[in-house]
Amino acid sequence: MEHEPAVVTPAERGRTVAGLFARMAPALFRDIEESGLLPLPDAGARERARREWDAFALYACVRGLVAAGGFNRESGEALDAFHEAVAAEQQEIDARRAMVAARYQEYGELGQRESRGGDPQVARALGAAAARHIMAGGAASPALVELVGSLHEALVEGVQEALGSA
Repeated sequence: MEHEPAVVTPAERGRTVAGLFARMAPALFRDIEESGLLPLPDAGARERARREWDAFALYACVRGLVAAGGFNRESGEALDAFHEAVAAEQQEIDARRAMVAARYQEYGELGQRESRGGDPQVARALGAAAARHIMAGGAASPALVELVGSLHEALVEGVQEALGSA
């Protein structure tokens, strides 16, 4: 069986991950909705929850890009290309740039703090934080925390696989 060649340039890596985000983030949010674990009383609540999921999915893509390429200049270039490509596809991302930046900071700090406990602890902590945001600060069930965390980790692994480093 032939393997596809690894994505080579940082810009290609970023665009590849942006395409993966565009395909997978909406599908994974539908999985969350269809789970029955997320009460969405109206269209406004659904849109807010989707924006929170998108921020968490973007962060998963960032984690996957860095895990695949290391923390270096090339990964920085790939991240820039990723964000440019996502912004080009989703005009509303500019309007929520501050929220996304705040979530990146929160999730990054949480990941660093929890990393001493290992990957499962990081996934649980990130899933709990994202589920709280998705629930607009309300209580998230343990099942929703688990689902959101596992979908996030699956997306991180999917990015690594797409870049040929999983």
